[in-house]
Amino acid sequence: MTTMKNFLLLSAFGLLWASCQPEVPADPIAEYLNLPATPYDYTPTNLPEHFAQANVLASDNTPLTNPVTDEGATLGRVLFYDKNLSANRTLACASCHQQGLGFGDSARFSTGFAGGKTGRHSMGLSNARFYANGAFFWDERAASLEEQVLIPVQDPIEMGMSLDSVVARVNALPYYAPLFESAFGSEDITETGIRNALAQFVRSIMSYSSPYDQGRAQVNTPGEPFPNFTAQENQGKALFFGIPPGPGGPPVPGACVTCHGTEAFTAPGPRNNGLDAVTTDAGVGGVNGNPAQLGLFKVPSLRNLTGRGPYMHDGRFATLAQVIDHYSTGVQDHPNLSPQLRGPNGDPVVPNFSAAQKAALVAFLQTLDDASLANDVKYGNPFK
Repeated sequence: MTTMKNFLLLSAFGLLWASCQPEVPADPIAEYLNLPATPYDYTPTNLPEHFAQANVLASDNTPLTNPVTDEGATLGRVLFYDKNLSANRTLACASCHQQGLGFGDSARFSTGFAGGKTGRHSMGLSNARFYANGAFFWDERAASLEEQVLIPVQDPIEMGMSLDSVVARVNALPYYAPLFESAFGSEDITETGIRNALAQFVRSIMSYSSPYDQGRAQVNTPGEPFPNFTAQENQGKALFFGIPPGPGGPPVPGACVTCHGTEAFTAPGPRNNGLDAVTTDAGVGGVNGNPAQLGLFKVPSLRNLTGRGPYMHDGRFATLAQVIDHYSTGVQDHPNLSPQLRGPNGDPVVPNFSAAQKAALVAFLQTLDDASLANDVKYGNPFK
């Protein structure tokens, strides 16, 4: 009799305990997320021919150990938009890297989980994979994207987590185990898996359907007039590429393309673009201790610039017109000014653009905006 009573008490206790546990949905992915049964294509094979050029492919920083897959990028997308990765569950990576803004931020300095402000402007992420040395952040303190992706999560101003708390938080969320299984063949949730998935998603964010790309596909070289461009846009393109105004003329010194080359519109490494005559932010040199790199910063892609202002690492320029003004007459003679911005006499270049030329350059930069990237659901917020 005693044994039966004990059994009944234990059974009742077990039922009470079970009723107090949070209910795990039968399909946790469907419960929390809007994801297709077949993952979106994050590894497109229909890239335009100009993206298959050697100088673009050589700038791809994707490591052999972490190629982009549809399943891995899907997991990375969920992590990128998940506010559970911040200390008080109010911010996600996407809070400061917004799809409609070229995965950048319109604020000069982004707001962290507790209301603090970042020290530098949030850099846009579109075409981040096409940066040859593979370093990330304005000061290039992260040697790879895999290293970079969890630094903001741990930053005391930005998202305020520890690595242990990130892994524990992700483990506690029911929709992640099946996503990890799909991406990596195991439900084990690890720091490495989180890093790799986030890096895959960021590298999948490619822009190649802008008006520039549409025009580029119709000509043999980027220097030719594009049939889909206005006269003003073609003028701005010629100025950007340093094409002489007359046949047989000398190349234009300080052309934008010297630091924003290839079809990805970026450089192989950091530059000093003459924002100040003296060092106000140590940049790359502050990380590696090299005095020759004081005031040098990562060169961002120029794709999807409109709406992503303010511009530069410190967000000092509110508009693209102000950026053009700087390169027209404002380049300062910093000791580490990049050679691309020095004229034949060694002084900073002063192209002194006319009002019409400035407007043409802005018009050309706007042709690098890719509306499809801003609206593509596969890059958007997957949470219900």
